[in-house]
Amino acid sequence: MDKLIITVAVCGAEVTKQHTPYIPVTPEEIVQQSYEAFLEGASIVHLHVRDENGNPTQNAEIFKKVVTMIREKCRGMIVQVSTGGAVWMTAEERLQSLESDPDMATLTTGTVNFGNDVFMNSTPMIERFAEEMKKRNIMPEFECFDMGHITNALNLVKKGLVHGHLHFDFVMGVPGGIAANGRNLIAMVDNLPADATWSVAGIGRHEFPMAAMAIAMGGHVRVGLEDNIYVKKGELAKSNAELVKKVVKIAREIGRDIASCQEARQILNLKEVRK
Repeated sequence: MDKLIITVAVCGAEVTKQHTPYIPVTPEEIVQQSYEAFLEGASIVHLHVRDENGNPTQNAEIFKKVVTMIREKCRGMIVQVSTGGAVWMTAEERLQSLESDPDMATLTTGTVNFGNDVFMNSTPMIERFAEEMKKRNIMPEFECFDMGHITNALNLVKKGLVHGHLHFDFVMGVPGGIAANGRNLIAMVDNLPADATWSVAGIGRHEFPMAAMAIAMGGHVRVGLEDNIYVKKGELAKSNAELVKKVVKIAREIGRDIASCQEARQILNLKEVRK
Protein backbone atom coordinates (compact mmCIF):
# COMPACT_ATOMS: atom_id res chain seq x y z
CA MET A 1 0.00 0.00 0.00
CA ASP A 2 1.01 3.62 -0.48
CA LYS A 3 1.50 5.61 2.67
CA LEU A 4 -1.70 7.21 3.95
CA ILE A 5 -2.59 10.70 2.73
CA ILE A 6 -4.66 12.58 5.29
CA THR A 7 -6.72 15.55 4.15
CA VAL A 8 -8.02 17.94 6.78
CA ALA A 9 -11.29 19.75 5.97
CA VAL A 10 -10.98 22.58 8.45
CA CYS A 11 -14.27 24.49 8.40
CA GLY A 12 -16.57 23.91 5.40
CA ALA A 13 -19.59 26.07 4.72
CA GLU A 14 -22.28 24.65 7.00
CA VAL A 15 -20.85 24.34 10.52
CA THR A 16 -21.22 27.42 12.73
CA LYS A 17 -20.10 28.51 16.19
CA GLN A 18 -23.59 27.52 17.35
CA HIS A 19 -22.82 23.93 16.39
CA THR A 20 -19.37 23.96 18.00
CA PRO A 21 -17.27 26.77 19.48
CA TYR A 22 -14.16 25.12 18.05
CA ILE A 23 -14.91 25.72 14.36
CA PRO A 24 -12.33 28.14 12.87
CA VAL A 25 -13.84 31.04 10.93
CA THR A 26 -11.30 33.89 10.77
CA PRO A 27 -8.28 33.59 8.44
CA GLU A 28 -6.02 33.39 11.47
CA GLU A 29 -8.08 30.62 13.09
CA ILE A 30 -8.25 28.65 9.83
CA VAL A 31 -4.49 28.91 9.31
CA GLN A 32 -3.68 27.98 12.92
CA GLN A 33 -5.91 24.91 12.84
CA SER A 34 -4.45 23.92 9.46
CA TYR A 35 -0.98 24.20 10.99
CA GLU A 36 -1.90 22.10 14.03
CA ALA A 37 -3.38 19.43 11.74
CA PHE A 38 -0.25 19.59 9.57
CA LEU A 39 1.90 18.90 12.63
CA GLU A 40 -0.25 15.84 13.44
CA GLY A 41 0.16 14.37 9.95
CA ALA A 42 -2.27 16.02 7.51
CA SER A 43 -0.58 16.58 4.14
CA ILE A 44 -3.55 18.22 2.34
CA VAL A 45 -5.75 21.04 3.59
CA HIS A 46 -9.23 21.18 2.04
CA LEU A 47 -10.09 24.84 2.22
CA HIS A 48 -13.24 26.90 2.59
CA VAL A 49 -13.16 30.45 3.94
CA ARG A 50 -15.55 32.71 5.81
CA ASP A 51 -16.29 36.44 5.72
CA GLU A 52 -15.94 38.88 8.62
CA ASN A 53 -19.28 37.68 10.01
CA GLY A 54 -18.31 34.02 9.90
CA ASN A 55 -20.49 33.27 6.88
CA PRO A 56 -19.24 31.12 3.98
CA THR A 57 -17.76 33.05 1.08
CA GLN A 58 -15.78 32.29 -2.07
CA ASN A 59 -14.22 35.77 -2.06
CA ALA A 60 -10.99 35.54 -4.03
CA GLU A 61 -9.09 37.99 -1.83
CA ILE A 62 -9.85 36.05 1.36
CA PHE A 63 -8.79 32.82 -0.34
CA LYS A 64 -5.54 34.44 -1.53
CA LYS A 65 -4.78 35.67 1.98
CA VAL A 66 -5.44 32.30 3.62
CA VAL A 67 -3.56 30.29 0.99
CA THR A 68 -0.53 32.58 1.31
CA MET A 69 -0.55 32.28 5.10
CA ILE A 70 -0.88 28.48 5.00
CA ARG A 71 2.04 28.18 2.57
CA GLU A 72 4.19 30.33 4.81
CA LYS A 73 3.33 28.42 7.98
CA CYS A 74 2.89 24.84 6.68
CA ARG A 75 5.85 24.27 4.38
CA GLY A 76 5.01 21.87 1.58
CA MET A 77 1.40 21.26 2.58
CA ILE A 78 -0.87 20.67 -0.41
CA VAL A 79 -3.54 23.36 -0.63
CA GLN A 80 -6.84 22.18 -2.07
CA VAL A 81 -9.57 24.80 -2.37
CA SER A 82 -13.28 24.07 -2.60
CA THR A 83 -15.18 25.06 -5.71
CA GLY A 84 -18.33 23.74 -4.07
CA GLY A 85 -18.74 26.74 -1.83
CA ALA A 86 -22.25 26.64 -0.41
CA VAL A 87 -25.36 25.22 -2.08
CA TRP A 88 -26.88 28.62 -2.86
CA MET A 89 -23.81 30.05 -4.65
CA THR A 90 -23.58 30.65 -8.39
CA ALA A 91 -20.93 29.07 -10.59
CA GLU A 92 -19.20 32.45 -10.87
CA GLU A 93 -18.97 32.75 -7.10
CA ARG A 94 -17.75 29.20 -6.67
CA LEU A 95 -14.95 29.60 -9.22
CA GLN A 96 -13.40 32.57 -7.39
CA SER A 97 -11.37 30.25 -5.16
CA LEU A 98 -9.23 29.24 -8.16
CA GLU A 99 -7.76 32.74 -8.25
CA SER A 100 -5.70 31.84 -5.16
CA ASP A 101 -3.50 29.52 -7.29
CA PRO A 102 -3.99 26.34 -5.24
CA ASP A 103 -2.30 23.00 -5.87
CA MET A 104 -5.65 21.25 -6.15
CA ALA A 105 -9.35 22.07 -6.25
CA THR A 106 -12.44 19.98 -5.69
CA LEU A 107 -14.53 19.24 -8.75
CA THR A 108 -17.94 17.90 -7.81
CA THR A 109 -19.11 15.74 -10.70
CA GLY A 110 -22.85 15.58 -10.19
CA THR A 111 -25.96 17.05 -8.61
CA VAL A 112 -27.06 15.65 -5.25
CA ASN A 113 -29.79 16.22 -2.70
CA PHE A 114 -28.07 17.83 0.26
CA GLY A 115 -30.32 17.50 3.28
CA ASN A 116 -33.24 19.80 2.49
CA ASP A 117 -31.27 21.55 -0.26
CA VAL A 118 -29.96 20.61 -3.69
CA PHE A 119 -26.27 20.91 -4.58
CA MET A 120 -26.52 21.68 -8.28
CA ASN A 121 -23.79 20.58 -10.69
CA SER A 122 -25.10 20.33 -14.25
CA THR A 123 -22.96 18.80 -17.00
CA PRO A 124 -22.17 22.19 -18.61
CA MET A 125 -21.17 23.55 -15.18
CA ILE A 126 -18.94 20.56 -14.44
CA GLU A 127 -17.23 20.90 -17.82
CA ARG A 128 -16.72 24.63 -17.29
CA PHE A 129 -15.09 24.02 -13.91
CA ALA A 130 -12.84 21.34 -15.44
CA GLU A 131 -11.80 23.71 -18.23
CA GLU A 132 -10.93 26.46 -15.72
CA MET A 133 -8.78 24.06 -13.68
CA LYS A 134 -7.03 22.77 -16.80
CA LYS A 135 -6.31 26.32 -17.97
CA ARG A 136 -4.77 27.20 -14.60
CA ASN A 137 -2.88 23.88 -14.27
CA ILE A 138 -4.74 23.04 -11.05
CA MET A 139 -5.23 19.34 -10.28
CA PRO A 140 -8.88 18.43 -9.71
CA GLU A 141 -10.04 16.12 -6.98
CA PHE A 142 -13.24 14.50 -8.20
CA GLU A 143 -15.72 14.92 -5.35
CA CYS A 144 -18.30 12.14 -5.68
CA PHE A 145 -21.48 12.05 -3.61
CA ASP A 146 -22.97 9.11 -5.53
CA MET A 147 -22.03 6.30 -7.90
CA GLY A 148 -22.97 8.11 -11.10
CA HIS A 149 -20.56 10.90 -10.24
CA ILE A 150 -17.67 8.53 -11.03
CA THR A 151 -19.04 8.01 -14.55
CA ASN A 152 -19.36 11.77 -14.99
CA ALA A 153 -15.75 12.24 -13.90
CA LEU A 154 -14.45 9.64 -16.33
CA ASN A 155 -16.44 11.32 -19.13
CA LEU A 156 -14.41 14.48 -18.50
CA VAL A 157 -11.27 12.45 -19.09
CA LYS A 158 -12.67 11.01 -22.33
CA LYS A 159 -13.46 14.55 -23.53
CA GLY A 160 -9.89 15.69 -22.80
CA LEU A 161 -10.98 18.15 -20.10
CA VAL A 162 -8.89 16.41 -17.44
CA HIS A 163 -5.50 14.81 -17.89
CA GLY A 164 -2.80 13.35 -15.69
CA HIS A 165 -3.25 11.45 -12.46
CA LEU A 166 -6.87 10.95 -11.31
CA HIS A 167 -7.79 11.36 -7.65
CA PHE A 168 -11.28 10.84 -6.24
CA ASP A 169 -12.88 11.72 -2.91
CA PHE A 170 -16.00 9.77 -1.95
CA VAL A 171 -18.23 11.87 0.30
CA MET A 172 -20.40 9.29 2.03
CA GLY A 173 -23.27 9.72 4.48
CA VAL A 174 -24.70 13.06 3.32
CA PRO A 175 -28.51 12.86 3.60
CA GLY A 176 -29.51 12.50 -0.06
CA GLY A 177 -26.18 11.06 -1.23
CA ILE A 178 -24.68 7.59 -1.14
CA ALA A 179 -24.95 5.84 2.22
CA ALA A 180 -21.77 5.28 4.22
CA ASN A 181 -21.14 1.55 4.38
CA GLY A 182 -18.57 -0.97 3.27
CA ARG A 183 -20.60 -2.40 0.38
CA ASN A 184 -21.00 1.00 -1.21
CA LEU A 185 -17.34 1.87 -0.73
CA ILE A 186 -16.21 -1.35 -2.41
CA ALA A 187 -18.60 -0.71 -5.32
CA MET A 188 -17.25 2.82 -5.80
CA VAL A 189 -13.62 1.68 -5.71
CA ASP A 190 -14.40 -1.10 -8.18
CA ASN A 191 -15.58 1.52 -10.69
CA LEU A 192 -12.28 3.42 -10.72
CA PRO A 193 -9.41 3.07 -13.19
CA ALA A 194 -6.69 0.83 -11.78
CA ASP A 195 -4.14 3.64 -11.45
CA ALA A 196 -6.45 6.18 -9.78
CA THR A 197 -6.16 7.09 -6.09
CA TRP A 198 -9.06 7.72 -3.78
CA SER A 199 -10.01 8.98 -0.35
CA VAL A 200 -13.14 8.81 1.78
CA ALA A 201 -14.91 11.55 3.71
CA GLY A 202 -17.43 9.96 6.06
CA ILE A 203 -19.98 12.50 7.28
CA GLY A 204 -20.93 12.83 10.94
CA ARG A 205 -20.81 9.58 12.91
CA HIS A 206 -19.57 7.80 9.78
CA GLU A 207 -16.24 9.65 9.75
CA PHE A 208 -14.08 7.17 11.66
CA PRO A 209 -15.71 3.88 10.54
CA MET A 210 -15.28 4.92 6.89
CA ALA A 211 -11.74 6.14 7.62
CA ALA A 212 -10.85 2.76 9.09
CA MET A 213 -12.23 0.95 6.03
CA ALA A 214 -10.30 3.22 3.66
CA ILE A 215 -7.08 2.73 5.60
CA ALA A 216 -7.44 -1.05 5.49
CA MET A 217 -8.31 -1.03 1.76
CA GLY A 218 -5.35 1.09 0.69
CA GLY A 219 -7.28 4.30 0.16
CA HIS A 220 -6.79 7.67 1.79
CA VAL A 221 -8.79 9.68 4.32
CA ARG A 222 -10.40 13.08 4.77
CA VAL A 223 -11.41 14.22 8.24
CA GLY A 224 -12.15 17.56 9.82
CA LEU A 225 -14.71 19.77 11.48
CA GLU A 226 -16.35 20.40 8.09
CA ASP A 227 -17.50 16.77 8.06
CA ASN A 228 -17.84 15.84 11.74
CA ILE A 229 -17.60 17.82 14.97
CA TYR A 230 -17.25 14.91 17.43
CA VAL A 231 -14.09 13.02 18.36
CA LYS A 232 -16.29 10.31 19.88
CA LYS A 233 -19.98 9.97 20.68
CA GLY A 234 -21.16 12.99 22.66
CA GLU A 235 -17.71 14.63 22.88
CA LEU A 236 -16.92 17.62 20.70
CA ALA A 237 -13.53 17.66 19.04
CA LYS A 238 -11.61 20.67 20.31
CA SER A 239 -9.70 21.09 17.06
CA ASN A 240 -9.18 19.63 13.62
CA ALA A 241 -5.84 18.32 14.85
CA GLU A 242 -7.64 16.10 17.34
CA LEU A 243 -9.52 14.40 14.50
CA VAL A 244 -6.34 13.97 12.45
CA LYS A 245 -4.56 12.52 15.48
CA LYS A 246 -7.26 9.87 15.87
CA VAL A 247 -6.90 8.80 12.22
CA VAL A 248 -3.12 8.56 12.64
CA LYS A 249 -3.66 6.31 15.66
CA ILE A 250 -6.02 4.02 13.71
CA ALA A 251 -3.54 3.78 10.84
CA ARG A 252 -0.61 2.98 13.08
CA GLU A 253 -2.56 0.31 14.92
CA ILE A 254 -2.86 -1.64 11.66
CA GLY A 255 0.62 -0.82 10.40
CA ARG A 256 -0.08 1.86 7.76
CA ASP A 257 2.48 4.65 7.63
CA ILE A 258 1.50 8.30 7.19
CA ALA A 259 2.57 10.18 4.06
CA SER A 260 4.56 13.35 4.46
CA CYS A 261 3.65 16.30 2.25
CA GLN A 262 6.45 15.39 -0.16
CA GLU A 263 5.36 11.75 -0.25
CA ALA A 264 1.74 12.79 -0.83
CA ARG A 265 2.86 14.88 -3.80
CA GLN A 266 4.67 11.87 -5.23
CA ILE A 267 1.64 9.60 -4.78
CA LEU A 268 -0.61 12.15 -6.51
CA ASN A 269 1.99 13.00 -9.15
CA LEU A 270 1.95 16.63 -8.01
CA LYS A 271 5.48 17.68 -8.88
CA GLU A 272 5.23 21.45 -8.81
CA VAL A 273 5.44 23.22 -5.46
CA ARG A 274 3.60 26.51 -5.89
CA LYS A 275 4.87 29.61 -4.12
